[in-house]
Amino acid sequence: MRLDKYLKVSRLIKRRTVANEACDHEHVTVNGRPAKAAYEVKLGDLVEMRFGQRLVRVEVLSVQEHAAKADAAAMYREV
Repeated sequence: MRLDKYLKVSRLIKRRTVANEACDHEHVTVNGRPAKAAYEVKLGDLVEMRFGQRLVRVEVLSVQEHAAKADAAAMYREV
């Protein structure tokens, strides 16, 4: 699954277009490298997102095309 779609489905970012822009401006890194929106997310990837002074680090636990609001938090683990 594409990185921008993963960020939206897992509800880490509210909209896919916002996730796409965050990737374009290099606010999102995967495994320590800046990642484009088209990056294919895999299990075990370490995703970091910078929002101003805030840094969010998560490890990918599952990749699902659709997730209910209650299940979205199970897709990742905060590191």
